[in-house]
Amino acid sequence: MEKLDGKSLDLVRTNIEALKKLFPEVVTEGKIDFEKLKLVLGEEIEKRNERYEFTWHGKTQTMKLAQTPSTGTLRPDKQSSKNWDTTENLYIEGDNLEVLKLLQKSYFGKIKMIYIDPPYNTGKDFVYKDDFRDNIKNYKEMTQQTTKANTETNGRYHTDWLNMMYPRLKLARNLLREDGFIFVSINDSEQANLKKIMDEIYGEDHFFAQIVVQSNKRGQTYKDIANTHEYLLVYSKSDQSSLSEILKEDNSLPYEDKKGKFDLWELRNRNPKFGRHNRPNLYFPIYVAPSMIDENGYSRISLKRTSEYFVEVYPKNSQGKESCWRWSVNKIMEDGDLEGECPTIIARQKQNGDWNIYEKSRKSTTKPKSLWNENEVINEQGTIELGILNLGTYFDHPKPIHLVKKILTISSEKEDIILDFFSGSATTAHAVMQLNAEDGGNRKFIMVQLPEPTAENSEAYKAGYKNICEIGKERIRRAGEKIVQETGKNDLDIGFKVFTLDSSNIKMWDPDFENLKQDLFDYKDNMKEDRTKEDLLYEILLKIGLPLTIPIEEIDYNGKTIYNVGFGAVLLCLENDIDLDVVHEMMKYKSEHLSPKVIFKESGFINDSVKINAIQTLKKNGINDVRSV
Repeated sequence: MEKLDGKSLDLVRTNIEALKKLFPEVVTEGKIDFEKLKLVLGEEIEKRNERYEFTWHGKTQTMKLAQTPSTGTLRPDKQSSKNWDTTENLYIEGDNLEVLKLLQKSYFGKIKMIYIDPPYNTGKDFVYKDDFRDNIKNYKEMTQQTTKANTETNGRYHTDWLNMMYPRLKLARNLLREDGFIFVSINDSEQANLKKIMDEIYGEDHFFAQIVVQSNKRGQTYKDIANTHEYLLVYSKSDQSSLSEILKEDNSLPYEDKKGKFDLWELRNRNPKFGRHNRPNLYFPIYVAPSMIDENGYSRISLKRTSEYFVEVYPKNSQGKESCWRWSVNKIMEDGDLEGECPTIIARQKQNGDWNIYEKSRKSTTKPKSLWNENEVINEQGTIELGILNLGTYFDHPKPIHLVKKILTISSEKEDIILDFFSGSATTAHAVMQLNAEDGGNRKFIMVQLPEPTAENSEAYKAGYKNICEIGKERIRRAGEKIVQETGKNDLDIGFKVFTLDSSNIKMWDPDFENLKQDLFDYKDNMKEDRTKEDLLYEILLKIGLPLTIPIEEIDYNGKTIYNVGFGAVLLCLENDIDLDVVHEMMKYKSEHLSPKVIFKESGFINDSVKINAIQTLKKNGINDVRSV
């Protein structure tokens, strides 16, 4: 019986396996032979001592920290949850570094879009202080005290922020699908540093955009230049990623004919890189009929010269030099509708008597721009939206729903999973539910937030919200109910399962040799006394790589609980005094389509004889993957 490893995904081992697939000859007895790797890579090796790189004090440690497995777990909190049995959304309380490690097996390559609004490091923000030896212990101590700001007088002001962000961004990349995106909000304080570490982790080739977002109208008026904007850095996971277009505003199609509204796009290719010299097939004459001008001043065109179509027009740029068209002859013939009542390609005469050739574009969508200055994306709107839920005074500077909803619109499909591991007031969860209500989607969210204590003199604390997580969860509850009430869509998933970060449910073997006999007796049942079978169940799901929202059926058999996970994919009994009758009952629920995993507690059987017989019985029934905890 194989014993389950109590750790999260070992990323070092994963990286070695990836190298082994590419270059099997460089792996010897599970270790990398760097001399052979250098030979395989040939000349593509940087040998100089001086080279371009971005570094800071502690960077090496943060890189190691990102690859150190977590020994923690996520414990279910049904009391704080909503619609536990049906929801596919998650709200996780805990240090996001440890949580990201714990999600590696279950959500590796499954997240379509990540949006985060991390601390901006303005001198007032709390910056996470990670402990390289025991981050779970550090997390527990950290959440018991009032958080301290990372002030500019700190000698490692930028360093501490970089040490916080680097391992989290690195772990987050693993969770993205190959066609996934990450969007990060930031301001001038750390924008330059963030861009450098994002370039390093995600690759410069996968930098998509730096969007300027209007964050307020008045700006910080105490400066010489009133700052009214922030940034959104956008990176893709790979070359497979592409963003969707967004709907144009209703008034963005200024013209109309019998087919409907349209805009005019010049048919000439306005890119100065292209012209007759490198696109000769797109350089040809188009003929205009001056006598066939309609009431709007447009003339029909033809690709053949006739007595009516005799004005010859070639593509030329503003300097009169040869350019080229965007459409080929074949495309104009196929899609130009030249003989139709409302042709797609038309001509219009300029004041100097020359002619321009246009395409009638009826597209209702457009590419997102690098400047977002709508009123809905300014931060004041986020405070107003919290105020509508009677939570406006409890959280400073929440992001507006419209901003995140716009990100979702261009980066996600209706069934995707969305992650926010600096979730704050849970704007992302609100935006996911709102967009699902609008487009019929079924996007799922995963929110992760450190339970930072609220200040005792704050309005939030006085109202009973002792930490930020309590505000976020209440926001999701109220927002979901409001969306259902306004839309009448009772089938929306407005619930969420709450999990809290904690140390493992399984005792660590750390004997006191003066009381070894008592320690051995206590360790016979290796589960901690204050933990439940359900706590252990979800720790096992994380460690074997199953999602936390997988369907679970609880079966009561002679007073013992059997868990049927994923319709027979995994069967567990975490009870004591298990006999063969329990094992036979478990086999009734095995999947018809695949051989299940079967998991017991190491000390769960009545005796060793029953344990051996149970394993043999399972093997006879085609079940070979039997494990213990």
